[in-house]
Amino acid sequence: MRGRCIEEFEVGQVETSPGRTVTETDVVTFAWVSGDRNPMHTDAEHSRRSPMGQRIAHGALGLSISTGLSYDLGQLDGTAIAALGVDEWRFLKPILLGDTVHLRTTIVSARPTSKPDRGVLVRRMELVNQRGDVVQTGLMTTMVLTRAGVVAMQERSGEAA
Repeated sequence: MRGRCIEEFEVGQVETSPGRTVTETDVVTFAWVSGDRNPMHTDAEHSRRSPMGQRIAHGALGLSISTGLSYDLGQLDGTAIAALGVDEWRFLKPILLGDTVHLRTTIVSARPTSKPDRGVLVRRMELVNQRGDVVQTGLMTTMVLTRAGVVAMQERSGEAA
């Protein structure tokens, strides 16, 4: 387990993920999985004539990439209990095929709950392209183990603390 317990997060703490290039394969696969075959994503000729002038990635694909880049940071690897919500998510600029994006997270709040094994973490997520533009942003709220919760989990699995 490399993730952090709720007590290990500090308000204002900022971390940045490695980059990831958004490919045509990503967009085509997401269109197939989601069923969203809007021609802005799937039709080069249609999108060439559009205000964007080219195909763009799905907004929901950007959100999904944000969750993957969050995992890459390792902040919650093995300590996340459940996603509680995505709030105030905004799609500020298009993500173009070939853009390389990274995730910048800022801790907004980290507090224990009334249950001793868990806490609630709120992070500001910013998906940033290679030009430094924030293309998507929002808040992600996650239930996270406390140190006591990790110890209890290890005891249940027979691991040494």
